[in-house]
This record gives sequence, C-alpha cells and structure tokens, in this order.
Amino acid sequence: MELIFLTGMSGAGKSQAADFLEDQGFFCIDNLPPMILPELVKTFYKGQGGEGFGIEKLVFVVDIRSREFLKGFGAALKKIDEEVGCSYRIIFLEAADDVLVKRYRQSRRKHPLGKDLSLTDAISSERKLLLGIRARATNVIDTSMMALPALRDELLSMIEDDALTGMSVFIESFGFKYGMPVDCDNVLDVRFLPNPFYVPELKLMSGLDEEIAQYLEHFEETTLFKEKIVDFFKFCIPLYIKEGKGRLHIGIGCTGGRHRSVYIAECLNKSLAEAGYKTIIHHRDIDKDPRYHKKDE
Repeated sequence: MELIFLTGMSGAGKSQAADFLEDQGFFCIDNLPPMILPELVKTFYKGQGGEGFGIEKLVFVVDIRSREFLKGFGAALKKIDEEVGCSYRIIFLEAADDVLVKRYRQSRRKHPLGKDLSLTDAISSERKLLLGIRARATNVIDTSMMALPALRDELLSMIEDDALTGMSVFIESFGFKYGMPVDCDNVLDVRFLPNPFYVPELKLMSGLDEEIAQYLEHFEETTLFKEKIVDFFKFCIPLYIKEGKGRLHIGIGCTGGRHRSVYIAECLNKSLAEAGYKTIIHHRDIDKDPRYHKKDE
C-alpha cells in the first residue's frame, strides 16, 4: 500500500495538494486524531488481496487543527511501524511567514490558532509546534514562490515510481536575489559564468533561447563546468539510490534566475534524462522581473 501523511503549516497548500493526490487515485482522509491512525492503516492495509477495502493508495491529512496531533503523532507512527509494518512518506508543506500572512489576508480565513493570538503570532506559534514533525518529514516543500502547477509537478515527482532508479531528480533554477530554495539537497552557484544580462541584444532573452546557449557555450568554462557537474551527479545518484533516497532536489542559481541558471539546469536535465534518470525541471524565477514579460518592450 502506498501511504502518505500530508502535513505542514496552515496556508501552505495542503488542500490543493490533497486535491491533486486525490486526482492521482489516492483515497484522502482529512483531519483525523492520531490515536486512531494505526487501526485505520491496519484496516486499509489488510484490505489488499481481495479482503476488506482493498485500497492501495492512501493519504491522511493531519495538522494543527487536531490539537492532539502533536501529542499523538509520534506514538501513532511507532505503532504503525510495529503492528502494520508498511512503509510511508511524510510530506511537509511550508511557506515563509510573510507569504502565509498575505494568503490569509487574501482568503479572509481564520488561522486555527488565531482565537487568542494575532495572525503573525499564530503563525509563529504553529511553526514552533511543528518543528518536531518537520524533522521527521521525508519530503519538505516550500510553497512560498511556487505556483500551483509547480506544486503538482513536485508531488508527481514524489509519487511516480521510476522502474530504472526508484528515485526522481528535481532540478530547479532560481535567482539568488529572490532567495535560495530551502529544501534543496544540492545547490550550484553559476554566477561565475559570463552574464548575458550585460549583452544588450541578449538581456531580454532567457536560458531557454538558443542565442543564450550559443553565447554561454562560446566560453570554455561553461563546457568544462557542464562536464564536471554531469560526471559528479552520475557518480552520486547511484549512491543516493543505494542509501534509499527517493528524491534528489538540485538547485541551480544565478543572480536573477533567468539566463545562466536556466541554461545550466536545462543542460543537466537533458544529460541525466538521457542517462535513464527520471527528472523534473522547474524554473522558479524565470519571469520574476516584469521587464521580461514581453521581449519587445
């Protein structure tokens, strides 16, 4: 049975994530007290093989709304390990405080801890309460700068099983000026490469354009760097797989996240895909600067 516990900060996108997982064939159950989780998991797990429910994909959404969650979640997982023995994944969604404040103000919803606290204090309190759960998570997703399609791509990369490797590789370009992704396993800084931003005819293009590729490939350091990082990850990925890692998140950053990081991410994605690895690519900041929305402006 494929079992997921979906948790994290209120306002970080759990509802959208649960909806997407349901679309992928998971049976989703929301906001249950932890003490009944082991018995439910056992019931669903024993249902395989024509008995009982026979549900093979199951998601439990558990969060701060069930106050007993924090007290009983660890004990529930221990009981599941001892009495059921099925594997599971804990997906933790989070976002920056200012992003959560903005989302709550836009939705006009009340924070679960907001009865006696201000919104900012409620968010801060929840983050502290969830520290232990976050530490146990198998996957942490920061949705601060993530549109819904990108969240769906991340979730899909986690739940899809790759026949060759059993591990997915998520490659994300970003701009350091907008902050580093918090959940990367490896971060590559490509700001040492020549910057097309300072070439007038290339400034409004992106790393997806052939002209940018031609410009960067004109420099020997670009070719050497690409060869070295491909060799590095071809060496490391089999070892990650051997250790049981299910997903590798590689962040590639330049100043603005539009030219160099996008180009290098595309090159790495192509090389690893050709080597037989399951890859997902996401360019977080490629259109962040409004000057790039229209090339002819």
